[in-house]
Amino acid sequence: MFRLWCKIWKDNRMVKDTVICEEGTDTRTHKIFHALEECCYRFDLGKPMWLDATVKEFQHHAKARFTQDNFVETIPFDYLEIQVIEED
Repeated sequence: MFRLWCKIWKDNRMVKDTVICEEGTDTRTHKIFHALEECCYRFDLGKPMWLDATVKEFQHHAKARFTQDNFVETIPFDYLEIQVIEED
């Protein structure tokens, strides 16, 4: 099982969070993209863009922050953070 923890932060406080569980035979990358899409659906957000800095951060730490720079529309929070908490 693959689990991704999605958190919305504002003023150094977590205001929303959810865990997305993915099962199946997809690649890790597909699981991450699908889980992020589901997270954005649950939080009613547009999908963020993966900037080079975001990709590097995720590759090194299995954790990434999506700030206003990653979104097309204005967001009412400081950042969306995703973190892999379980992989098969």
